[in-house]
Amino acid sequence: MFDYSPLLQPDLGQPARTIQIIEKAAFDDWKAAQPASVRSLAEANRFSAAAGEVLILPDGSGGEWSVVAGAAKDTGPWELAGLCVQLPEGTYRVLGGNTLPGALGWLLAHYRFARYRKDGEPVPARVLLTSDAADIAETVRLAEATTLVRDLVNVPASDLGPDALEHEVERQARTFGASLTVTRGDALESGFPLVHAVGRAADRSHAPRMIELEWGEPDAPRLAIIGKGVIFDSGGLNIKPASGMRQMKKDMGGAAHALALARLIMGAGLPVRLHLLIPAVENAISGNAMRPGDIVRSRKGLSVEIDNTDAEGRLILADALTRAAECEPDFMLDFATLTGAARVALGPDLPALFANDHELGHAFQGAALAQHDPVWQLPLWSGYDDMLKSDIADMVNSGEGGMAGAVTAALFLRRFVPDGMAWMHLDTFAWRNAAKPGRPKGGEALGLRAAWAFLKSRYRS
Repeated sequence: MFDYSPLLQPDLGQPARTIQIIEKAAFDDWKAAQPASVRSLAEANRFSAAAGEVLILPDGSGGEWSVVAGAAKDTGPWELAGLCVQLPEGTYRVLGGNTLPGALGWLLAHYRFARYRKDGEPVPARVLLTSDAADIAETVRLAEATTLVRDLVNVPASDLGPDALEHEVERQARTFGASLTVTRGDALESGFPLVHAVGRAADRSHAPRMIELEWGEPDAPRLAIIGKGVIFDSGGLNIKPASGMRQMKKDMGGAAHALALARLIMGAGLPVRLHLLIPAVENAISGNAMRPGDIVRSRKGLSVEIDNTDAEGRLILADALTRAAECEPDFMLDFATLTGAARVALGPDLPALFANDHELGHAFQGAALAQHDPVWQLPLWSGYDDMLKSDIADMVNSGEGGMAGAVTAALFLRRFVPDGMAWMHLDTFAWRNAAKPGRPKGGEALGLRAAWAFLKSRYRS
């Protein structure tokens, strides 16, 4: 993983080029206060302090220069990202206060996914100085966690099968002294039958597995984090069209978020007993693939009629939720790239949040807004439970008619959460279709910083 720590340093008065940030509304006052040479330079460069504009000011000696940058009124962590990529290698100091609100974007502006490029261009190292040295480690951890999500999602399924996902969880476990338990292949049939049913059609090299990591003091509040780990989703026998299958390497984005959040929890020493669960499968097609009309009995004992083999993510999450609930956690949170319906409703940038406790959901949404990592709460509308009725089993895995698809998926998951146990579900996209400053096209962490802020608030005294 890229080492971000050298790029964010405490400001001890070391030599650095200065950056002055100006909002467009303050530009006229700034311009009026400048000498004629600076005003002329701004006019010649058509600089108006609009967001993303940069003006280089020579100091008159011919050897040094400073930066003036336009900024939007409130862009949160991404305020410095667009500026960073326009500057050459060097050390910089932002005038007029704390730089940490934009430091995450500064760091992530250095992100590149170059694993498959023959001649990747070196990334210029731009060091940012900050007066708030106490939070440098936290910002670096967030950059590393975001990078972990992006890298995992960007790697194709040929190189990131269930085994490789297991190895990455194992690597994190070794780093932080966590324990690891893995149930693989046919051993899943008795303990995690829904995971087995979804993953059994894959090649033996992509055998399904349930990956469990535990960390923390045994007497600390128990926290369960679950992530959907479908490393590739063909749709199964209800095969997806080519357009729908093209980006399905990202269908393990929920697992990537869950693992990155676990890394944040362990790295910061949050006082919890962490239980991370990642059911890792490939939804493939072969002679023993799960069929529409099959009935599979879940770990909880509920029988599920398979209405659609392309609604497989909720199946593996159901067994994972059941396993997590058996340990009686204080709180359960799952991440999943679960439904296209959530994207139709909210678009790519807004994960859909479902919570069985309205106040907890409201608190999570507040944390998300404060972190500029927005989510939007949708209802667990019990009136739609009837859409999951089966004539011959306890339930179907996918409601008919195509209506309220994100809601019915969340209601399916709710069947596997005990009454009274706090639980939230994030239906996230884990992908960015178009680049923005500090956020390239491809795998993306959406809802990760929100979840981390919420958990810190809940578990830190």
